[in-house]
Amino acid sequence: MPTRVVLKNLTRQHGTPLFVVDHDVLRRNYAEFKRYLPRVQAYYAVKANPAPEIVRTFYEAGASFDVASIGEFRLVYENIKDLPAKERQDYIWDKIIYANPIKDRATLEELDRYKPLVTYDNLAEIGKVRKHAPHAGLALRIRVPNTGSMVELSSKFGCAPGEAADLIAAAFDAGLVVEGLCFHVGSQCTNFDNFVQALNMSAQVLEEAAGRGCKLELLDIGGGFPAPYDGSVSRFRELARVLNAEFSRLFPKDLEILAEPGRFLVATAATLVAEVIGKADRDGKRCYYLNDGIYHTFSGVLFDHCQYHIKAFKKGSTQLCAVFGPTCDALDTICQSEPLPELNLGDLVYSEHIGAYSHASSTWFNGFPPAKVVHINR
Repeated sequence: MPTRVVLKNLTRQHGTPLFVVDHDVLRRNYAEFKRYLPRVQAYYAVKANPAPEIVRTFYEAGASFDVASIGEFRLVYENIKDLPAKERQDYIWDKIIYANPIKDRATLEELDRYKPLVTYDNLAEIGKVRKHAPHAGLALRIRVPNTGSMVELSSKFGCAPGEAADLIAAAFDAGLVVEGLCFHVGSQCTNFDNFVQALNMSAQVLEEAAGRGCKLELLDIGGGFPAPYDGSVSRFRELARVLNAEFSRLFPKDLEILAEPGRFLVATAATLVAEVIGKADRDGKRCYYLNDGIYHTFSGVLFDHCQYHIKAFKKGSTQLCAVFGPTCDALDTICQSEPLPELNLGDLVYSEHIGAYSHASSTWFNGFPPAKVVHINR
């Protein structure tokens, strides 16, 4: 992260709240992913942080993209529009996956001319794709264990593995092409056994489909790669070691493997700086109020089940404090027990590792604007 001196200088220039994105960290995270999973092509999950500057940095680093809405698709398209038309089409065909199993008709009709890879997990979607995007390639999403992941996804998406071969055959029978299989172990997955079970389930499905004459060419292992929010999270290389061993054991060398890292690539690349705008003692506890909160950069506390720590620039003995956002809603509670020194109105605080699923969900609720964003390259 930028040094405290750099953060303070930036706030003098831009004010607060300020969301600072360090693109050197983005590039380091991408390089780490590629170093330890050399067989896997990384498709950045744009929803984690859709800032165009971030998309452009990953594009220049060689990343592909996972989009889950037509808006995200257009965002990526705008950042590759400098390519000649033929190369742009090839890029979309090979470097973008529309990884939302449920798509509306208008989206499919807009996507069709690009011949993209899209996911599905049910019969109704097959009929919809056949009618509105017959040139798309398909990847079937199966339901896999999400045990222990911070954000569970298996209750909303994924077919039962026992239904997979039938859904693959149904898509081929409809005149579509199923290119591969995909899954998601849940966001911030620190239980590596989820990946092991998912890969073994995928191998069984691929084998069954091949036995029915439907040979698939790719496997998308989704996201869930844990960001190192603190020392309790195992190092990425430990997960990579597990994954690489399973790849070698379960799959032929010509199977294309891709993944959709989002949080892992951007979480540690951003820092929020906020200002203390209020101070009170309630029921024996010190309470501080910031000019950023749950409806803004700290939205991940609510939507992402993530607890960000608040740190002070000043030093001193600490006490457990409650920290609130600026809106007139009691839901706007950032934390109830953060150790902080004695702070005064106008003092600055900061929160690290807040790059994923945070500013992306900011609103203008109660008339308070989102934090200003500054991108730096050191």
